[in-house]
Amino acid sequence: MDKIIERNLLFDFYGDLLTERQRNIYQDAVYGDLSLSELADDYGISRQGIHDQIKRCDKALEEYESKLHLVERFENIKKYSKLLKQEANKSSDEKLKKSVDEYIKKINEQL
Repeated sequence: MDKIIERNLLFDFYGDLLTERQRNIYQDAVYGDLSLSELADDYGISRQGIHDQIKRCDKALEEYESKLHLVERFENIKKYSKLLKQEANKSSDEKLKKSVDEYIKKINEQL
């Protein structure tokens, strides 16, 4: 998985477990694409302090995933839903196709 996508998914799943300050810095760095200098100016700390904060957030998010596996499960559900739809589309039974599509839609709404 691409590192940027992975960081975004980890933050989406576990970002609320970070402190408010960590969340703000991480959001500005990852989503806002601000440089270390810009972040340092905004938060009144050194570039090294910002760098260390981002690294700590990355490590914390990765540790949450290693224990809870929510991103992995999310990705697996998406993958198996896609495979299920492909298999259903091979069938000539239109009722089955429609039923599978409806269930996949409901699954995706839950994700």
